[in-house]
This record gives sequence, structure tokens and C-alpha cells, in this order.
Amino acid sequence: MPYFDTASAAPLHPVAREALLASLDEGWADPARLYREGRRGRLLLDAAREAAAEAVGCRPDELVFTPSGTQAVHAGVSGALAARRRVGRRLLHSAVEHSSVLHAAEAHEAAGGSRVELAVDRTGRVAAGDVAAALGPDTALVCLQSANHEVGTEQPVEEVAALCQEAGVPLLVDAAQSLPWGPVPGGWSLLTASAHKWGGPPGVGLLAVRKGTRFAPQGPRDEREAGRSPGFENIPAVVAAAASLRALRAGPETADEAARLRRLVDRIRTRVPELVPDVEVVGDPVRRLPHLVTFSCLYVDGEALLHELDRAGFSVSSGSSCTSSTLTPSHVLRAMGVLSEGNVRVSLPYGTDEADVERFLEVLPQAVHSVRERLGVPAAGRQTAATTAGGAPEAAPADGEPAGSAEPAGLVVDSLGKRCPLPVIELAKAIHEVPVGGTVTVLSDDEAARQDIPAWCTMRDQEYVGERPAERGAAYLVRRRA
Repeated sequence: MPYFDTASAAPLHPVAREALLASLDEGWADPARLYREGRRGRLLLDAAREAAAEAVGCRPDELVFTPSGTQAVHAGVSGALAARRRVGRRLLHSAVEHSSVLHAAEAHEAAGGSRVELAVDRTGRVAAGDVAAALGPDTALVCLQSANHEVGTEQPVEEVAALCQEAGVPLLVDAAQSLPWGPVPGGWSLLTASAHKWGGPPGVGLLAVRKGTRFAPQGPRDEREAGRSPGFENIPAVVAAAASLRALRAGPETADEAARLRRLVDRIRTRVPELVPDVEVVGDPVRRLPHLVTFSCLYVDGEALLHELDRAGFSVSSGSSCTSSTLTPSHVLRAMGVLSEGNVRVSLPYGTDEADVERFLEVLPQAVHSVRERLGVPAAGRQTAATTAGGAPEAAPADGEPAGSAEPAGLVVDSLGKRCPLPVIELAKAIHEVPVGGTVTVLSDDEAARQDIPAWCTMRDQEYVGERPAERGAAYLVRRRA
């Protein structure tokens, strides 16, 4: 069964498996002890730190291991902010950062600090000029991922790092998604990563803090990991994580595989819109991770589509609201202003067979068609109302509007209590029931409608007028252009 969700967790690398099994026999003792077993554990831990530091591009004494990538982020953000309290308490971060960064920012704000969320363009990329404009004398820290975990867009880390160095502000880079493909360029101050993203075992994170960066670890401390990550080190997992990361750097195979996967992803990006109607491929088409592609399908329930693909033998991920426990669309897709319904993220692991990608492209159209058919989506281009002699559909006057008024008639669609994509589907059916220039008002209490109705208008060349509060939810006004 093809596994296409390596952005969530990569399959265990063969080198990691071998190192894990070997170190279970050798690395079980306390590395802080001076007897033989402890010294053996310390040698394994030190060797793993050197290998990981070389792959990251820092000194071994700048890097510590944490129980997860999330904990590395939390420790990095809190430690950097605490060390610069006298400078200021202002935190800058992009709107598309991983949730671990957003949660750390929320905790900082709750403790009396402030934060500025930097907008991104429609590809999910931050403008370096926006970072420069937001930097101020009270800025304590800037957080910027090296590449986005949902759409693959790479961020201008080198440019932002130069701006931060000039302003004397540390930059924390979340490199969880990009580190498997190479070191992060630029003069970052702090860096975090997670082993299960590159084929290491889960439960190992990295936190690197450059020499000269002010850092004050928060919470209870002990003698482990320079006081930055308390607790007994999981030496077998750390050794396996470092061994697999080093294996990815050992030869030209990684660059060759990245180029091969990029070609496969380019094929997906090109073929999906050709095979499936009403699809939006999101993310930067060029400045992106080599193995990841995300697209959204109009009039499709994301959870239903994932189940269809799972039954066909493909494991993929989604940022649609119907696939999350919060019932809200992905904050990344929301910040980009792109369609969230029917969202599919494909992230190919090392060694993906080209035949599996071809089979995915064969299976996807029928899976989308099946979901749309169950939701009652009309055939593309079908007119759902009688048209006038001039070709425009005739609409009934809105309540209180006299027939023959100068303003085009309006139509109200009540989608209260219905979850996306149903409000968008009903909008698509209703838009042809009003003349060109006429309006459709969609009543919806689903948060996803706030994102997907404007995105639908962009895709279908209709005018999104705006929203206003309603007795329940909101009223979204759309004017028909064509």
C-alpha cells in the first residue's frame, strides 16, 4: 500500500533500524555515570551529537536532543524570549508556522508579551520586506519555518536572517520539513527539527542554539543536555536518529532522489488539474520542497475523499476542516486565502515507485467523482434554472423587492447547519438562478464557508462582495459576473 504522507512521519530508515537495534544492547546505561556501561552510553551519545551537528551545520556543543520536535520549539521560543526580556517582549512569526510555534506564541501572549503575525502571499510565502517593516527595537525574537509542512513552500530564510542580524534580533528556524533534504542556509540563531520527519524514530527532537545567542532555559532544569532539555536521554533513539540523518548526507543519493521526487511531484501538479475538474493546486510551484504537493477539489468533502483513497490503497493527508478535530480549516490554507475543501496533501517518501504515482493519478479522478456524486453536485456547466431569451437565467425577486426594479434580483440560500462543501455546492447551483449582476446570499454557520466561498468566487470568476453578521453564523454575498 503506497504511503504518501511522509510530511507527517517518514517510514523508519533502514540505517535507523539497524542503529536502534544495535544501541539497545549498548546504550541502555546512564551516560552521566563513570562506570563502563555509563561510559559506553556517553560515547554513543557524543557520537550521535557530533553526527547530528555536522548534518545541521553547527557545533556539537550548540545542539541538544529533546523528547520531540514540538518540545524543541517550545524550549527554543521560551528560552530565547526569556533571555531578551529587557530588550522587549515582541515576537514575530509567520501566519503559516507549525502549530507548535503558534501555541508557544499564544503562551507568550498570555504571559503578557505581544506578537505580530506576518501575512503570506497566495503561495504561502512571507515577504522579506514585511519582516523588515515589522522589526522594531522591542522585537525579542523572529520565528520562521524553512519550508511549510502543508504546502511545501520554502521561505526566504537567508534574506530574513540577514535582516535579523542587522537588527540584532535572533531568528528561530523550524527546519522539521527541510532538514531531510539538506542544511538550512543563512545565519539563523536557533534551529529545531524532529527525527520522525527524516526516517528516524519518533520521540527525538533537535534544538540548536548558536554561540553568542542569549538563551535562558525555562522550567525546572537538571544536568542533562546543558540544562536545556531535562530528563534521561533515550540513547538508542537518539543514535538511530543521528545515524539516519547522517546517512542522508553521506553521498549524492539524497540529491539524486530529491531531483527524482521533484519530477514525480511536477507530474502530479500538472496532471491532477487535467484529470480532475475544478481543482486548485496550491503552494509555490518552484520554491518548494521536492517531495510535497497539495491540491484542493471543489465540491468535495475532504474526509470522504481520504477514505476513498485509503480504500484504493493510498495513504494521504488533508487540511480540510472536516478532517480535523477543531472543525476549522487549516490555518495555513486560511492564511493563504485558498480553497480548503477537498484538500489533499501528497508527500512522497524516499524510494517512491513511479508506478505508484501513475496508479494514484488513475485512481484519483474516480475517487473525486464518487464523492461529488454522493453530495449531489450537478454536472459541470449545467444550468439549474430556465434562461431568458437573452441567455441569462431568470430569478424570482427577493423578498420585498418589486418585480422589474433597476437592481438585479437577489436570492438567499439557507445553508445553516450544513458543513462545507455543502454551502459552496448550494451556491454553485444557485448562482445560475440569478441574472448577470444579480446576487446570491449564502447563510452559513460553518467557519469553513468564510474561506471557501471567496475561494470559490476566485476559481469561478464570480464577485465576492463580502460578509455581514446574521442571526446565526454569517451572510456571504456573491454577485454573478458570468
